[in-house]
Amino acid sequence: MKMQRTTDSLRGHFLIATPAIESGFFKQTVTYICEHGETGAMGVVINKPLDLQLADIFEHLNIQPLLSHDEVSVMAGGPVKVDRGFVLHSPDKTFDATLKVNADVWLTTSKDVLAEIAAGSGPERHLVALGYAGWSAGQLEQEIAANSWLTVAADDKVLFETHVQQKFESAGSLLGIDIRLLSQHAGHS
Repeated sequence: MKMQRTTDSLRGHFLIATPAIESGFFKQTVTYICEHGETGAMGVVINKPLDLQLADIFEHLNIQPLLSHDEVSVMAGGPVKVDRGFVLHSPDKTFDATLKVNADVWLTTSKDVLAEIAAGSGPERHLVALGYAGWSAGQLEQEIAANSWLTVAADDKVLFETHVQQKFESAGSLLGIDIRLLSQHAGHS
């Protein structure tokens, strides 16, 4: 008899920080979950811009961009491996190190995706981050049970097209709520 899993995978979902996360890296963040299973979870924060532009990354990697990328912010993807690049993108092309999260979003960690973006021939939609967020086995489930996170199926428009300053509220609206009105104290009756 096959054992039924007690949790469903949150792969391809947003984690929206609740007011229970009062301070620290994850306060008011939206994280796109790329991997979630029995061994843990991995995601990329999509609404925490660094003081760094994509043009700066190209310069650091000695990539000559065809177009200007001075206005494209790089996100702080999480507190793990902050010196490593993670690119969430539309499934236009496969690169050296690509994880197919679902039919609409892939994650690439190899430099070739950045070279293609710089050349103007990369994925149509993309978000570049340094670092990622990781949870050990059962940790994310415990944090959700403690009301630290709300979860909702991710929306590509929020991920790729919504201005970084509106992503938190837009992700909350996917649940039909105004995230700014949540209290940090759970009520029990």
